[in-house]
Amino acid sequence: MKKVILAYSGGLDTSCAVRWLGEQHGLEVICFSAFIGEVKDKTPLIKRAKAAGASKTYIVDLKEEFATDYILPSLWAHARYEGQYPLATALGRPLIAKHLVEVAQKEGAEFVAHGCTGKGNDQVRLEVGVRTLDPELKIIAPLRDWEFKTREEEIEYARERRIPINATRKSPYSIDKNIWGVAIEAGILEDAWVEPPEAAYVMTCSPAQAPAKPKYLVIEFVKGVPVQVNGVRKGLVEMIDYLNRVAGQYGVGRFDMIENRLVGIKSREIYEAPAAEVLLKAHEELEGFVMDREFLHYKRLLSGKYAELVYFGLWFSPLKRSLDAFFASNQDRVTGKVRIKLDRGHAICVGRESTNALYKEKLATYSKGDIFDRKAAAGFMKIWGLPYEGMYKNRIEA
Repeated sequence: MKKVILAYSGGLDTSCAVRWLGEQHGLEVICFSAFIGEVKDKTPLIKRAKAAGASKTYIVDLKEEFATDYILPSLWAHARYEGQYPLATALGRPLIAKHLVEVAQKEGAEFVAHGCTGKGNDQVRLEVGVRTLDPELKIIAPLRDWEFKTREEEIEYARERRIPINATRKSPYSIDKNIWGVAIEAGILEDAWVEPPEAAYVMTCSPAQAPAKPKYLVIEFVKGVPVQVNGVRKGLVEMIDYLNRVAGQYGVGRFDMIENRLVGIKSREIYEAPAAEVLLKAHEELEGFVMDREFLHYKRLLSGKYAELVYFGLWFSPLKRSLDAFFASNQDRVTGKVRIKLDRGHAICVGRESTNALYKEKLATYSKGDIFDRKAAAGFMKIWGLPYEGMYKNRIEA
């Protein structure tokens, strides 16, 4: 019997997919679950997959790999899709694709499958990732192919086959969560005029209910990597978990955006990413403190392109790899401390410190101790404006 490796979440869709792949395609189904958020008890997931018909289940904690090989490069790139979204879900999909391929190759499987819908971005990220890493693998997308039109039909299918599921009626929201953020959509959120209800949020407190007294965080970076917060050393995963909790208590990292999906439609997306908001802001501020103007201005152009590549599922593309090398090339200088103030929905940079700083107070000051040569400015103005002298006059005379 031929094998298929299914990206398995344990939810209604993928639990039905296990049985459907066996019934409709005659395949031996092996489930693969990647933990890149909070690690839950593996036992219920394994039992559910087995009850649905899976012959084997791989469950792997990939948080460390996710943080080091996926989140950190995006942090160095200052990657935010359309200037806002920190790409939490988009970053997780190529990691899942990579391990799907590895399990398929280990098991000698001819197929891989996923539970993505037909109009979302994740189908692209997973399938392009799989095809890039192993073009010989065939891909099955049950939610694009099967006969079920509603969630209720899936529930009935699961009941008839005694597949254990938690769902009995449709949840108002679709939620995808990992350590870098939460994506929330559907339900009342599809009305672009309606303010998201507080019940939609899962990681952050309402800014109106946040502590009245601000909290200060001093984040220390060594060669671009955040290593300490308020003097306490933390690994990257631990750092992200801590900032999600603390910044989330202040309502930091909420995004409400109309997003341009890769498939051509616009969607209303709600995101929560407290740690991402704090670390992206802190790293950008520190890098701005130690790098020159031309580099920083050009990097902003490349950051937008990088975010698009990740969002569009092109993580393994040559251009994305080249941009990774560019962003990593300057991180030796990004060593120092940044002080962030958390205050009711805001993470504000209020201090920077680095031995590599290009900022010099004696040059910037307007007070006593100023060493800037003002007389040199006249010559600079003359040369800087030389190409434009007479242009307006010549245009008028013509």
